[in-house]
Amino acid sequence: MQLKNNAYRLNETVRGVETMTRFALAVLALASGVYTYLGVRGLLDGSASFVFFAAIIYSAAVSVAIYAFWSFMLRFVPLVTNGVQRIGLFVTMAIGCCMIIAMSSWLNAAALAGSAATEQHMAVTLQGYAEDLDKAHANALAAQSLLPDVQRAAGRFADLAADERESGALTGTTGSGSVVQLLTQMSAQMNGLADTITGSREEVAGLFEQGSARLATMRELVSTPGAVEPRLDQFQSESVQLSAVIAALEQTGVAPSVKRAAADLSAGFIAPVADGGTTDLVNRQGQVMETVRASVAAQSAALSTAADEILATPAVEQRRFVPLSSAEAVLRYWQDFVPSWAGAISIDLLPVVLVLVLMIVNDAMRRDASTLEEAENITAAEMLRAVALYRRMETAGFAEAPPPAEPDESDTPPAEAQPEPLVASASPEPDDTVTPIETAQRRRGDGPVRP
Repeated sequence: MQLKNNAYRLNETVRGVETMTRFALAVLALASGVYTYLGVRGLLDGSASFVFFAAIIYSAAVSVAIYAFWSFMLRFVPLVTNGVQRIGLFVTMAIGCCMIIAMSSWLNAAALAGSAATEQHMAVTLQGYAEDLDKAHANALAAQSLLPDVQRAAGRFADLAADERESGALTGTTGSGSVVQLLTQMSAQMNGLADTITGSREEVAGLFEQGSARLATMRELVSTPGAVEPRLDQFQSESVQLSAVIAALEQTGVAPSVKRAAADLSAGFIAPVADGGTTDLVNRQGQVMETVRASVAAQSAALSTAADEILATPAVEQRRFVPLSSAEAVLRYWQDFVPSWAGAISIDLLPVVLVLVLMIVNDAMRRDASTLEEAENITAAEMLRAVALYRRMETAGFAEAPPPAEPDESDTPPAEAQPEPLVASASPEPDDTVTPIETAQRRRGDGPVRP
C-alpha cells in the first residue's frame, strides 16, 4: 500500500501546485512583456503615441506567446511516454526557446543593460580617440628629433667660417673671401631650417592642449549619471571637434618641409666664384668649396633619410563616432554584460525547469502505479460491500459453524467440496446452542491471547 499511497500523494501535490504554476507562468510572461516593451521602445522611430502603441502591442504579443507556449509544454510533455514522441516534443521546445530568445530575450537584455552598453560604447570610442590624439601628437613631434642634427650642422658651418676668416684654417689665407661667404650661407640655411622645426613645436603644443580639453569633456559625459541620450548627442559633437584637432596635428608635422629643405641643400647648392688675388689662392678656394659641396651633400642625404623614416610612420586614420541604440550596443558588447543576458534569458526560459519537474513527477507516478499488485486494485463497490459486511459482523459477532460430520465410508465423496458461506443474520436472536466466544471480538493486528 505504500507505493499506492506515494503515487496518490504525488498526484495530489501536482494538483495542489497547478494554480501556483499558472500564476508563476503568468507573472514571468508579464515581466518578459514589460522588459520587451522597454527594449523595443528604443528601437522605434516616430511620434510618441506611435512608439507607445507599437511597443505595447509587440510586448503584449510576446507575453501571450510565451504564456501559451509554456502552457502547452507544461500540459503535454509530462503526459507523453513514448520515446520518439518525447524527443519530438523536446525538439519543438528547443525551437520555441530559440524563437523566444530571438523575439524577447535580447530586448530584455537591452532594457536591463542598454544604458550601460551605450556608455560602454562611448568609453571604447573615447579610448580610441585618446590613442589617436597621442599618436598624432607623436607624429607631429617626430620632426623635433631632427633639430639637434640641423643645429649641429649650422654650428659647424659657422665655426668653419669664423676660423677661415680669422686664421685661414681652410685656404691658408685670412680674411672674408668666397669660402667664408659659402660657409656663412650654409650656416644661415641650416639655422632657418632649425627655426622652422622649433616654430612648429608651439603650434603642436597648442593643438594638443585643445585635444586634451575635448577628451576631458568626453570623459565627463561618459561618467556623468543621468539619461544617456542627451549625453550621447553631446559626446558626438565633441568627437567631431576632436577629429578636427587630430587632423590639424597631422598637418602640422614639419617632416615633409625638412625633407624638401634637405633636398634643396644639395640640389640648390650655388658656390660663389673664387675671388683670390693669386692663382694659387683661387685653386685652394676651389678645393675648399668642393669639400664644402661634398659635406653639404652628405648632410642633405642624412637629413633626407631621417625625414623619410618619419614620413614612413603610418598616419592616423580618421575616426568617426557612430551612435548605437541600446539594443545594438548590448549585442556588440555582449561579453561585458553576461549577467544581464543570463537574467534576461532566465525570465523567458525558467518554465523549462517546471516542465522537467512535472515530467519527472509524472514518470514517478506511472512507475509507482505499475508496481501495484492486482489484489490491491479494488473498486468502489467492492469497498462498500466489504465495509458493510464488516459492520454487520462486528454487530453480531462471528458465527461458529458446527463441526462437519464424519464421512461414511460407503458414501462416495463428492468430486469437489464447496464450503458453506458464512451468513450473519441481520436481526440475530438468542440461541442457546451457540456459545459466544470472547476471542471472536479480537481485532486484526491484536497479539495472541495467552491462557
